[in-house]
Amino acid sequence: MKPFLLLFGMLGAAAAYLAWFTDQSVNWPAFGSMAAFYALVYYVGARAAGRREADADADGLMLAGRNLPLWVAIFTMSATWVGGGFINGTAEYTATSGLVWVQAPWGYALSLIVGGLFLARPMRRRRYRTMLDPLEDRYGKRLTALLFLPALTGELFWTAAILTALGATFGTVLGIDLETSILLSAAIAVAYTALGGLWAVALTDVVQLGILLFGLAIIVPFALEYTGGLAATYEAYQEKFGAAASFLPSREALGNAYWTWWDSALLLVFGGIPWQVYFQRVLAARDERSAVILSLVAGGVCLLAAVAPVLIGMVSATVDWSAVGSGPPTDPAATLPWVVRYLTNPTVAVIGLGAVAAAVMSSVDSSVLSASSMGIWNVYRPLMDPGMSDKRLVKLIQRCIWIVGVAATLIAFQVKSVYALWFLCSDFVYCLLFPALVCAIFDPQANRHGALAGFLVAAFLRFGGGDATLGLPEYLPYPEGFPFRTLAMGAGLLTIVLVSRLVPVRTPPKANAAKLNEQ
Repeated sequence: MKPFLLLFGMLGAAAAYLAWFTDQSVNWPAFGSMAAFYALVYYVGARAAGRREADADADGLMLAGRNLPLWVAIFTMSATWVGGGFINGTAEYTATSGLVWVQAPWGYALSLIVGGLFLARPMRRRRYRTMLDPLEDRYGKRLTALLFLPALTGELFWTAAILTALGATFGTVLGIDLETSILLSAAIAVAYTALGGLWAVALTDVVQLGILLFGLAIIVPFALEYTGGLAATYEAYQEKFGAAASFLPSREALGNAYWTWWDSALLLVFGGIPWQVYFQRVLAARDERSAVILSLVAGGVCLLAAVAPVLIGMVSATVDWSAVGSGPPTDPAATLPWVVRYLTNPTVAVIGLGAVAAAVMSSVDSSVLSASSMGIWNVYRPLMDPGMSDKRLVKLIQRCIWIVGVAATLIAFQVKSVYALWFLCSDFVYCLLFPALVCAIFDPQANRHGALAGFLVAAFLRFGGGDATLGLPEYLPYPEGFPFRTLAMGAGLLTIVLVSRLVPVRTPPKANAAKLNEQ
């Protein structure tokens, strides 16, 4: 009962704060629903911690002892991608930009499929602990620490996007501000992750994905009633967005942004591969075959799970908000929770919003665990304490989980667009990390000189295009719509291959680097 008591204590304290020290009106039925959902999720995570105690080494914390059953692995892989950024971001861009720009759902689905077909088997066969292990074997520990930076920023932006989505949903349910929503939700997700490791993450993902699918199944029919049903909604959507109401790219829909669309598509497909949240599940699978199957099935689940948020986004774009009385969503990130709260009856709204809010936690736990695992295992351990014991390693990862959670929460406070963060998280990973990972696994001549040169070339070309979300100015005169991200990735990949052959390294950085050449 301790997990329940702790969680309800946290929620009770938050409720008291809201009721007595703010002027905001709390939706108490919704609060009760949220408390029940969060208590269930936290309880499952806390119970999973007891399971981890039987295997309390680093493999137990990071990879669930490499013993995840296939069905659990499929659930946790699917739930990790189909989280807050996925559903809220898809609804946001469907409502504001047209289907043609809703690339992330199918882009990330293809990334899982490509990863499963080409990378899952060799990674699982070599029994790595993290995605950065092949980089450390091939390029050495110091360069791996540099390559950890895009991996870390990707995880932080990913987690911040999820927390923004979660905070928007939580705030809409309870009538509290976004910052308070994000803070409370992050604390709960990080707490059970630090407590139970991957077992806690995986088992709570099973619950969360089921809740998510159930909640969306309830929401969609009620929302469509406000726009006259599916056929009428799509007709009105086509009238509003024209050629942009299709997933397929066209010059008519994209204009000068045609090549930007392709740049973004490639970024999402290949930038969705080099993620520890993905490889953590691949490496935790019981065998190579399971690693491949869970990747392919999860890709299919991603495509199916995108249907409901797309329909909700269409409803938001076409409904007459003035007739509803609430007015349109206050900001793009609130698209999905706004539809759910104001276009369904009170009972469905409480159940649906509570379900969505509980389900979108499924990616926060995975991301903070992944970033912490890489930071301690691939950076702190080799550089600061090579002889670290498993017991100390576990403790440091648990502490790092809280540090990463706090950092992502601070980012979520600053950026309000779910989709902007969700998209940005794959940007740097695609340009800076993907070339190094591919060469580490598939090019037996790749070395640290080539990897460093490739990283610098890719960074120069990528940041030359600037970034509006981060406020980075441009310093290279790219033409409008030029696919500079793909240019940066391709140039980095080619540089690694060429420089590694021009400046060979006689001895691999580590004695076990020979396993990188296994077929």
